[in-house]
Amino acid sequence: QVQLVESGGGMVHSGGSLRLSCVASGFTFSTYSMSWVRQVPGKGPEWVSAITTGGHSTDYADSVKGRFAISRDNDKNTLYLQMNTLKPDDTALYHCARGYCMVLSECDFWGQGTQVTVSS
Repeated sequence: QVQLVESGGGMVHSGGSLRLSCVASGFTFSTYSMSWVRQVPGKGPEWVSAITTGGHSTDYADSVKGRFAISRDNDKNTLYLQMNTLKPDDTALYHCARGYCMVLSECDFWGQGTQVTVSS
């Protein structure tokens, strides 16, 4: 079955960095675009970033542009999100998702997520 397992979250101070990873299994990872989506309790999910199958094209939400970088290693079935210059507003549960979901309904499977907490 499809599995997406995120890791790398944690607690950091404002200005710090984290690198999230998402290991995929149960499907042919290299044939799917992938995304990161984040969610704060009480708010709707927010698309963060997406990457095409070969990694040659990426997109970012305005709120993270210039600070976050999405990448993938198709040999390792792994998606990454490098997060720099973190702000308290970046605090959320970060999910990797299968698909290119600037429109959230275009991602058909999400992982359970990894928590990122940024203190001021």
